[in-house]
Amino acid sequence: MSASHTTDAPTLLVKIFGKDRPGLTAGLFETLAGYGVDVVDIEQVVTRGRMVLCALVTVPPSGLEGDLRATVHGWAESMKMQAEIISGIGDNRPRGLGRSLVTVLGHPLTAQSTAAITSRITAAGGNIDRIFRLAKYPVTAVEFAVSGVETEPLRTALATDAAALGVDVAVVAAGLHRRAQRLVVMDVDSTLIQDEVIELFAAHAGCEAEVAEVTAAAMRGELDFEQSLHARVALLQGLDASVVDKVRAEVRLTPGARTLIRTLKRLGFQVGVVSGGFTQVTDDLKERLGLDFAQANTLEIVDGKLTGKVVGEIVDRAGKARLLRRFAAEAGVPLAQTVAIGDGANDLDMLNAAGLGVAFNAKPVVRKAAHTAVNFPFLDTVLYLLGITREEVEAADTHERTP
Repeated sequence: MSASHTTDAPTLLVKIFGKDRPGLTAGLFETLAGYGVDVVDIEQVVTRGRMVLCALVTVPPSGLEGDLRATVHGWAESMKMQAEIISGIGDNRPRGLGRSLVTVLGHPLTAQSTAAITSRITAAGGNIDRIFRLAKYPVTAVEFAVSGVETEPLRTALATDAAALGVDVAVVAAGLHRRAQRLVVMDVDSTLIQDEVIELFAAHAGCEAEVAEVTAAAMRGELDFEQSLHARVALLQGLDASVVDKVRAEVRLTPGARTLIRTLKRLGFQVGVVSGGFTQVTDDLKERLGLDFAQANTLEIVDGKLTGKVVGEIVDRAGKARLLRRFAAEAGVPLAQTVAIGDGANDLDMLNAAGLGVAFNAKPVVRKAAHTAVNFPFLDTVLYLLGITREEVEAADTHERTP
């Protein structure tokens, strides 16, 4: 390292601010280039058309600092900008141990909630190093780069405040692995789609009330998932197989589902679904949405009628986690670089096994146990938790429409 970059060497912080337009950054550094200075750090922010550009540079050779200051101020004035130059020593202070990215989603994101979240970061021992807006629609999504506190205690500290303030907060470890996440696996019923598939079949069989009663018993803990699955499917015995096409047509995707999948695929992710529902629906979704993986239970059909039984491997709570691991192995993605999305208690093993588990509009017990929660009705807001910006989402949309 040269002497000019040692921590005790004198430096100049050159700050330019005013109305943004093309060429300002190049113009500043062309001006500085005439004085033989080295660039130590650069930071630029543009908000509502106003730019703040900061350049930390070494002090020029003896006798030239005054001339540099006058030249920079003259250039800034000619560009109708303001300049400020501050003398100091060395670089930024070292960042504390622990690196996390805190993503806050709000609709709207209020000053009150932002004050509470940032105060909690400080109280936990964290320092906010950088702030970046990921999206302004359909929610406001802001990412804070935080140092000085480990990820898990920071996540714990922020979880309670988030629920009380009506915002969603995701805390993930910073580093290359975040952008290396290349497999997203999600639940289907009440996650990818708005419906419960068994209820759609039950409506055609005229046994909605009975199915609902079995579901309620399962939720009370009187039946486990496999018992409730067999009990509900048994009520469909004798239903004509033609109802499968009717149910497929009735399925309603969750708002933002197509955008989520299209964007992930465009950015090189693999996407899969696991469901306690039925392959008769998930296979159709896989084909329609271009999914890489899909697994669910299979309704037995004999002589054009549903038998009231399921065949093959049962996909239950443990099965979903097992399938996540299988999909990850087939995709060649380490489990720590997977993302799982779900809403129910039978998704918890999968959410906890993934590198990032996202509870989507989930019940309180699931929100509490998952790594993070999204409580907005748009599935594509999950993209912001992965550090994907609204601009990248729109670029994926544009690519999709291009012939």
